[in-house]
Amino acid sequence: MRSHAPSLVGRDLQLSLLESALAEARQGRGGVVFLVGEAGVGKSRLAAEAVGGALGSGMRVLRGRSSTTGPAVPFRPLTEALMPLFRGGEPLDDVALGPYRSVLGRLIPEWDTGERESSSMVILGEAVLRLLLAAGRGQGQLLLLEDLHDADPETLEVLEYLVDNLEYTPVLLLATVRTDFSDALDLAQSARRRGVATLAELPPLTRAQVEEMTAAHLGVDGPDEVPPAVPDRLWEDSAGSPYLVEELLQSMIGAGTLVQGVDGWRTVGDLRRDVSSTLARSILRRIDRLGAQGLTLLSAAAVLGRRFSLTVLQHMTGVEDRTLLSHLHAGVAARLVIPDEPAPDWYSFRHSPTVEALFTQMTPGQRAELARRGARAVEELHPGLEGDWCALAAGLRCEAGDRVEAGRLYADAGGRALAAGALGSAVTLLSRAEELLAEAGDPQARASVLEDLLPALAEAGDFARAFDLAEDLHALGGAGLNAVRLATLHSRLAKVAHTAGRWSDGNRQVARAREVLATAPDEATAAAVDVTAAYLALDTPGPDRTQHAEKLARSAADAAERHGLPVVACQAWELLATVARERDPEESADMLRRALETAERHRLPLQRMYAATRMSGNAWLAEGDASGLLAAREEALRLGSVNIVHTVDGILVLDAVLRGDHATARSAAADCLAVARRLRLAPVVRYVLMARATMEAHRADRAAMEATLAAFAEWDGAGSQEEPLSLGLARAFCALLEEDRDLARAELRAVQALEADNPSTYHLGGIHGLVLLLDVLAGDADRTRHEEITATAMARMRWNRQFVLLADAVLLGREGAGPRAVAAVEAALAAAEPYPLARHLGLRLIADAAHQDGWGDAVGWLRQAEHYFHERDVAAVTGACRAALRRFGAPVHQHRSGTGSIPRELRAQGVTVREFDVFRLLAERLSNKDIADRLFISPRTAEKHIASLITKTGAANRADLCARSAAFRE
Repeated sequence: MRSHAPSLVGRDLQLSLLESALAEARQGRGGVVFLVGEAGVGKSRLAAEAVGGALGSGMRVLRGRSSTTGPAVPFRPLTEALMPLFRGGEPLDDVALGPYRSVLGRLIPEWDTGERESSSMVILGEAVLRLLLAAGRGQGQLLLLEDLHDADPETLEVLEYLVDNLEYTPVLLLATVRTDFSDALDLAQSARRRGVATLAELPPLTRAQVEEMTAAHLGVDGPDEVPPAVPDRLWEDSAGSPYLVEELLQSMIGAGTLVQGVDGWRTVGDLRRDVSSTLARSILRRIDRLGAQGLTLLSAAAVLGRRFSLTVLQHMTGVEDRTLLSHLHAGVAARLVIPDEPAPDWYSFRHSPTVEALFTQMTPGQRAELARRGARAVEELHPGLEGDWCALAAGLRCEAGDRVEAGRLYADAGGRALAAGALGSAVTLLSRAEELLAEAGDPQARASVLEDLLPALAEAGDFARAFDLAEDLHALGGAGLNAVRLATLHSRLAKVAHTAGRWSDGNRQVARAREVLATAPDEATAAAVDVTAAYLALDTPGPDRTQHAEKLARSAADAAERHGLPVVACQAWELLATVARERDPEESADMLRRALETAERHRLPLQRMYAATRMSGNAWLAEGDASGLLAAREEALRLGSVNIVHTVDGILVLDAVLRGDHATARSAAADCLAVARRLRLAPVVRYVLMARATMEAHRADRAAMEATLAAFAEWDGAGSQEEPLSLGLARAFCALLEEDRDLARAELRAVQALEADNPSTYHLGGIHGLVLLLDVLAGDADRTRHEEITATAMARMRWNRQFVLLADAVLLGREGAGPRAVAAVEAALAAAEPYPLARHLGLRLIADAAHQDGWGDAVGWLRQAEHYFHERDVAAVTGACRAALRRFGAPVHQHRSGTGSIPRELRAQGVTVREFDVFRLLAERLSNKDIADRLFISPRTAEKHIASLITKTGAANRADLCARSAAFRE
């Protein structure tokens, strides 16, 4: 009997898709195909067909598989896929890689210099892409990654970059993913939605296809030659799974219930069997044929995992080379194991039920002993337990019952993952370590794990778990922990509380840490406590909070320098940069550069991300440039830092509000709040609610604004860093859009009072720009006050700068310097370019002063503002603009359909819709009669419109007006 069907059944569409994709890749038009389906549906078989087609056409094939046992280890499938490029053959030309060569050291041991130039998964993804291109041989490449549902988070982050950038390369990425919920499936579905990947779903076989597959396996011409009971039983028990069809069919033959005679196939006895027991018996029957030693070898291999190293297997069993290979070849022949082609020292079981079947014939004691021998073999062959060997050894030690040693190994693997910026893997590994050490009753080792696990959980947004673990600190304190370790744990928990926005809880933990250290002072530990206390000080209400925070951070930075504490140093410099921003942007930038350099020098990816995020935030404040924040968000997303991702999301929501993109802001705010509320990320929730209240205020919807601010107050808004923004950006603007300047000034006075009692490091609340403009307009601020404000760094931030410049223009106009006043307005409008509401509100505010003092284009500015606010249905400002135009003696035009088509310059000059229709026709230098005929008006009316246009535009004559019309058309 044939062991495999001669061809795939029911997969013609998918085969055609893969053939087309391979052909495209050979032509330099690569792409991505995800094969998605349930376990056993034939993804690997279809991928094997693709491999055969690629090799047959001369393409290079790189294959990697994700781990299916134990915790995910960073980059395993990518490393497996890329390693064949460095085994024999022609040497790889790495000149084209340039600076990316060292980045690839994370994947390629031969290139690992120990340095980490960048922890960015974007950079690593680009490095992998360049390596694939450098390795190309002109015939295209197939990168096959199997079992992606078991991939580690870091691999998926790199793949996300590849997925978006393979289209114009000679590389086809083919990945197999199960339909079970996983991050890999999310990646595949997202890529399909973006149009950068094809998702080929493999449904179960139909009844007819099961019959066709059965006939092909039995080597007969058609289903009619198969006993009817066989396809009935296969269809009922397999549910259309090709793997189960094959295994059940094999078990029928092996059990003698389906036999082949001279007249063809016939059934003997009852075919009804339990699927799982049938499979297990079928597999064990095949294993039995390998003999006792074969069973021992495969049992040991199963304990190592679905994928196993021959070197480790031989070391743990003591079998000599010839015998080992003989049994493995027999296992291959029996379709139990297969060579793992990307790595010649590795084999894997063909299907996971084979491993499960082997476990059923082992006693717990036998399994534990094999695991113990496997752990020893791994540790002796790989003393440093580099890469994924540490996690493998940990899993084996756990299986052997040595839970303390397993916990320590998991802790080591988790610490390495955390240091590498693999946050998702770090949480998984460290959590397993903590569980094992807690069960084993080893408080010292458990406390060591918690030092890494607590901040990792905070970054991942799992505050509930972090605080649950923290409840054991009291018990740990009575378990003989020394003062340094116990103080460190309290400090780490304080940092968790700060991240969650629970400043009072954080301060209590800081106090406990200081109490512990009082019994055994240690300057290095005190520095870590100080820097955490500094961050909490900024959130704790009080008039001297910024000074207190700066003092603590400065002390921590000095101690970190003396004791070589790079993490503490980075955190301290980041806080000092935040405080310094209001007095000297350059000083702030220097401190952040110092933090960034320290993080890069000591290979601290999380601290590097924090420094880069703060640098991007400064750039946003300075010039309204959000590009750096978007890059920082991508980096945080790839590292798994939920805290930074949603912190940046909040800033981006506010940026969209200030830019007038309310649809984007509303959608982004809803998405961010849904997650931040669930995670109890209080600072993020407050910031987004403040931004949403600002959006409602900028729509002049006071009721919606107040409702949002009420929700803001429920999240401890009073005394928070965000409270001044809630007044200055929301309530003050709402008052201005209601034409109530006195109320707006009162709200801004409240901001000033808040800042006096609780200084904030947020500087867009209005006291560095908007309040100056309103006070100048009211006659309550003079040139001296203006100079005091403009001397501050906060006044130079782009949002504030537009109002400071307008205030300067009003003062210059009063001083009789009209041309300089107009220049100041032009500078203000340039600064306000990203912020349409602020821009037009500013024009509305200064128009009366400009008209009264006889400078600028008060009428034109009012027309621009009136049109803008009319379009947005802000009635109070629209009405005020129209009333002012009447006071100035300027005509007030009715808003007709088509006004939006009039260019801004002409609209500001008062050109009506009908006049603009005439103006456009003048480019053709038509006569009054021709224009009248085109527009169905009288020649006399056309003449009146032309005369009005000459007056409004300042044209010298009709010829000049025609020239201007022609220029508009160009």
